[in-house]
Amino acid sequence: MLANAMHEVLQRIDNASHAAKRPPPRLLAVSKTRASGEVAALAAAWRARAGAAAAAFGENYVQEAAAKIEALRGSGFEWHLIGHLQSNKAADAARLFDWVQTVDRPKLPPLLARHRPDDRPRLNVLIQVNIDDEASKHGCAPAEVEALAARISGQPRLRLRGLMAIPAPDPDPARRRAAFAAMRGLFDRLGLQHDGIDTLSIGMSDDLELAIAEGATMVRVGTALFGPRQ
Repeated sequence: MLANAMHEVLQRIDNASHAAKRPPPRLLAVSKTRASGEVAALAAAWRARAGAAAAAFGENYVQEAAAKIEALRGSGFEWHLIGHLQSNKAADAARLFDWVQTVDRPKLPPLLARHRPDDRPRLNVLIQVNIDDEASKHGCAPAEVEALAARISGQPRLRLRGLMAIPAPDPDPARRRAAFAAMRGLFDRLGLQHDGIDTLSIGMSDDLELAIAEGATMVRVGTALFGPRQ
């Protein structure tokens, strides 16, 4: 089951990339609410299909992720925080994760940098943008990206890699694509201002093709891999 789902998702990514004439984006498997055994099983299917590619998993909650990361220690998996980061969880996030994709306010970079262990590589960071200005969504406003990027770049224990967004789930594909295009514009401008900008994390199970068409370099897929949450 997981092997078939992985095959189908990777095929969708390949087909969309070919149609858009763009390089295939990285796949981030969203493993929130999934047991460590399910994560390991998906990783095995992933490696069987994609060879030596490193398996990368996205988690929404620091505490839930901590148990999985510990259970799968030594697996070589890459762990991304993709849920809202509370300030009081920043220390744990800095120690546990390889990436934090949801930095959205100036308070977080110094907290993450302060608690990043010296024996770990720099923490990879994405700025989360509320591209559709949704009151219920986290993320900084597009106009705040430049100042927040400068704040992150000033921290030697952090590595600014790019942007992340969760556009509004609009039933009109044209509107979703417009949000992705707006993110691509922000991403391109950020790349002109900072070295090492290489990651635009947009697109999920139901709209990854639209995101790839607009230049996603990472797509976050959960339901299409693991099935609906129980």
